[in-house]
Parts: sequence; structure tokens; C-alpha cells
Amino acid sequence: MGSMTNDLLDLTSEIRARVSTQAPPRQAQLLGCLHGTCLLRDAEGLHSVPLGDCRPPAGPWALAPLIDHTLLKADATAAQIETLCGEARQYGFASVCVNPVWVALAARLLAGSPVRTCTVVGFPLGATSTVAKACEAEVALREGAQEVDMVLAIGPAKSGDWSKVAEDLRNLRAAVPQPAVLKVILETCLLTDSEKARACVLAREAGLDFVKTSTGFSTGGATEADVALMRQAVGTGLGVKASGGIRTYEAALAMVFAGATRLGLSASVAVAGGGAGSGAY
Repeated sequence: MGSMTNDLLDLTSEIRARVSTQAPPRQAQLLGCLHGTCLLRDAEGLHSVPLGDCRPPAGPWALAPLIDHTLLKADATAAQIETLCGEARQYGFASVCVNPVWVALAARLLAGSPVRTCTVVGFPLGATSTVAKACEAEVALREGAQEVDMVLAIGPAKSGDWSKVAEDLRNLRAAVPQPAVLKVILETCLLTDSEKARACVLAREAGLDFVKTSTGFSTGGATEADVALMRQAVGTGLGVKASGGIRTYEAALAMVFAGATRLGLSASVAVAGGGAGSGAY
């Protein structure tokens, strides 16, 4: 399990309830097993147990409630958004994540379902002004978004201007008040480990709900090491979203073992449906 510890893996039901409207499973679900340890999801959250104590059967779709079903391509069409939302409702994904232009459509298509509407702001560079990010977020909320993934002010972070980074996070939290969920995308491939940890601490102090690894539009995606580092930095009080380059059930499961409580995937159906017979077991 690498550096992930059981006390961080056993996330509380309060945190799970705050970041997802998905109903907890009636019986414990086995997500998979790695390194002699199994990961279960039940009404209390996520729990690790020794391989020998693992009883519930494994199967496909156990990861579905942790997945943000994502389509952020510039050339995405209305028909593709309709398909995305239909799949999310069918398979029980946590949310669909779409560009702001599609928020109203997604919210309408998902109305009456537990699947949430998520969008991105300051995407994908994080280089727009705080005012512009906040405006994007406010419009998205009015159009039906329930979750907002903002991009970190990466340039100021690399310049060591952490006060500007903190101000950006605080102002976005004000623009996206709870119960709406606010995540910050760190773009981990562009940051040093110390910069990642500093950004996580500032996100926690600003009252955000999640830290997220990647946009999927830069030089790298999620890694187990980055997820574990981010989980260590935020503790159990925030969610950690692994996103970018996750294309197999095994890879997705490894991110959850490392500390992720949400997964951003574009190949969600293929990945989540690959649980049965997966080599992770």
C-alpha cells in the first residue's frame, strides 16, 4: 500500500456524505485487493482489511460511485454530452464533469437523479484572474452546477507568491459556497513535492472540499505518489481526486489505495466495468 496508512484510508461517513449524494451500499462492496490488503466500501466509507479477512464478492461497477464521468474536449458536441449523462445515470457515477458551456444541458439531463453536475473554471491553465474564475463559477452555479473544479494559480505558485494563491482559493470558496463542492486542480506535473504540499495546505485552510491532481491537458497525469502526498497533506478532512491518464481498473484501484476518494475519468465505462476478473484481484 506504499505510504498510505489505515487511519487515512478509513475516511469518515461525514466526509463521504459531504462530497457525494450517492447512497451508500447496503452491504460492503469489495473494490479490489493489492499488496495483501483489500479495500471495501460500505455505509461508513472506505476501509482496508487484510486479504485473509476479505469476504464480499468483487464485481464490476464497484468503483462507479467514486467516478466523475468526464468529457472536457473542446470539440465535444451536445449529442456526446447527452450520451455522457445517460451513461452516468445508468452506471451510477458520482458526477459528470463538463465544460461550462454544457452545464445547463447536463443539469437538465441529470435532474431527479443522484448524479451531480460538475464543471471547470480557469481551465486548463489556471492563469485567468480570480475575478474571472469567480464569475465563471457563479454563472455555472446559476445554471445548475453542483461541483466546481478550479485550476490553481500555477504561475504565482511557481513564483513563490503563496499569498496570491491563498487569495485565489479564498475568493473561489466565497463564490462557490457550500453545499456546492469546490475542488482545486494542482497540475501536479508542474509542481515540486513541496509546492504540492503547500498548495494542499492552503486549500485546506481556505475550506475547499477536494484537491485534485491534473487537468489532463498538461505534461502528465495522476500518479500514486502524488495522490499519497496530497492525502498526507490534507489528512481526512478533504477529498483527493485523481485525474489524468487513468485507463484501467487496476490503475484506478491503485489511486484509491493511495488515498483518492474521487476519480476523474473519460474512459469511465470501460474502467469501472472492468472490475470482474481484473488482475487487481
